Amino acid sequence: MTSDPLVLRSVNNRICYLTLNRPQAYNALSIALMNAVISELTEIADDNNISTVVIRGAGRGFCAGHDLKEMTSSDDQALHDETFQTCSRLMMAITSLPKPVIAQVHGIATAAGCQLVASCDLAVAAESTRFATPGVNIGLFCSTPMVALTRTVAPKHAMEMLLLGDMISAQRAYEIGLINRVVDEQELESCVDGLATQIASKSSAVLKLGKQAFHQQMGQSLESAYQHCSTVMSCNMQTEDAQEGIDAFINKRQPKWKGR
Repeated sequence: MTSDPLVLRSVNNRICYLTLNRPQAYNALSIALMNAVISELTEIADDNNISTVVIRGAGRGFCAGHDLKEMTSSDDQALHDETFQTCSRLMMAITSLPKPVIAQVHGIATAAGCQLVASCDLAVAAESTRFATPGVNIGLFCSTPMVALTRTVAPKHAMEMLLLGDMISAQRAYEIGLINRVVDEQELESCVDGLATQIASKSSAVLKLGKQAFHQQMGQSLESAYQHCSTVMSCNMQTEDAQEGIDAFINKRQPKWKGR
C-alpha cells in the first residue's frame, strides 16, 4: 500500500494539470482513483481561476484501463456495477465540465484508458503511444469504452478496434480521429502546454457556452441542431465578452475578457 495521492494536481497560468498517480499499475482505474478524479473535476467546475484542464498519467503509460485485480477480487456483481457506474460518472464529468479537457497521452491507453482519451475534448499523443480496446481478447467486450469511442471515430473504425482488440499506433489513432496530434515524446508536454495556453487565452464564458452547445447539438436532428445553435449564438451575442471581443476586433486591439 502507498500513501501517495491517487491524483496529483497543479495549476499554472489558468491551466490545471491532473496526473493519474498509480504508476506501478499503469494508472489502472480503480474505483478510488476514478472517484478522486471526479472529486477534482467537481472542484474545478466552479473554479474561476482555471480555464483549461490537462489529464495525464504518471510513469510509463497514460492508463491501462480498469483495475482487473480489483474487479476480480470478488464475484459480487455489486462491485462490478460500482466499477462501471463510477467509470460512466467519470466520463460524463469530463464531458459536462464547463472547461475544455486535453488528454496528454504516452505509453499505452487501453480499454477504459482509451475511453478516457476519447472522452476528452482534445488529445495529443507521443508517437510511441499505443491504443486498444482489447476486452474481447479476455472475454469482456469493451462496451462502456464503446460509448465514447463511437462518439469520436467513425463506426467501422470503432468496430474494428472493438472486434479485433489489437493495439493501434498513435499515427493510426490520429488517422481515425481518436487523437488530434502525434508528436515526438520530447515534445509532448510542450505541445499540450501550447494548446492549453492558447485555449486559456479565450473567454471562459464563451468556452463554457461553446462546449455545452457542441455536446447538446450532437444528438439532435439537423433542423433541431440549427435551431438550438441559433439560439445559443443569439444568447452569446448578448454576453459582455462577445461585445468586448467584437469591439476589440474592429478596433484592432487585444480583448480584455470578463468571463461573462
